[in-house]
Amino acid sequence: MKKCHSIFKFQLRMFVSILAVVLMLSGCALELELGSPADTSSGSRQNEGRLRVIFLDVGQGASQLLISPSGKTMLIDAGNNDREQAMLDYLKEYGVNRLDIVIGTHPDADHIGGLDRVIDHVDIGEIYMPKIQANTKTFESLLLSIKNKGLKVKTAKAGLGLEWDEDVQVTMVAPVQTYDDKNNMSAVVKVVYGNTSYLLTGDAERQSEKDMIESGADLQADVMLIGHHGSKSSTTLSFLKKAAPQYGVIQVGENNYGHPTSTVLDRLSKQGIEVYRNDLHGTVEIASDGHTYRITTER
Repeated sequence: MKKCHSIFKFQLRMFVSILAVVLMLSGCALELELGSPADTSSGSRQNEGRLRVIFLDVGQGASQLLISPSGKTMLIDAGNNDREQAMLDYLKEYGVNRLDIVIGTHPDADHIGGLDRVIDHVDIGEIYMPKIQANTKTFESLLLSIKNKGLKVKTAKAGLGLEWDEDVQVTMVAPVQTYDDKNNMSAVVKVVYGNTSYLLTGDAERQSEKDMIESGADLQADVMLIGHHGSKSSTTLSFLKKAAPQYGVIQVGENNYGHPTSTVLDRLSKQGIEVYRNDLHGTVEIASDGHTYRITTER
């Protein structure tokens, strides 16, 4: 059963409370079901005016599925190789038969392992990846799928604006420079819808975070994907203060290489950030109507 955590204006809470009392007195039950996935097909029906950012539970790895208010879709990463079928199942569950934008944040297998299968089976619009390679079968398999689909990879880099949904601003804020380290080459994406914002960080580490701050980019975001699965190599205090999120999501599996670290968890706690984790909550969805958030967890 999915759990829902919603932020509403005070007047709405009062209305719901009064309505609940009235219904109970009349012998009726009030049920607010906010968490079930919408039947949303890419490019078709409107998505009830909400931007949905879904942090898919892919165990050890990361993947975020975004569905815009108009039904546009974006997939950032796709978990490890052993999650290929799970990724296809997720896309089917959310009614996605086309991905308008695909982003592979960096070549690590736990981020791009499932992308080849996704590309093989789903209609793809544009694909972005940073300019760094890896001598691995996983990376080679992804390149082969891209080639077979006739796609051309666009370079993911800071300052790039993505055309996606006319009501949603999507900007890449990293990588700012070229790094030898694959994690620091991670594509970092900021998404803004109305007065709400998300910062999706891949595995960006200290150096990339420092360069993002020094670049002068607007890093403030209400929702932040905690870098590198909660590793102490990421989410420095200076970066966290710059982003100043209300909510943090850690994409991590059980017994996951010591992630998230106590150092990062303590840092998040001291900053008063409400944390959601795939290993504890399953898939986490944080949807926005441009003003408020609706947070849904799988467990």
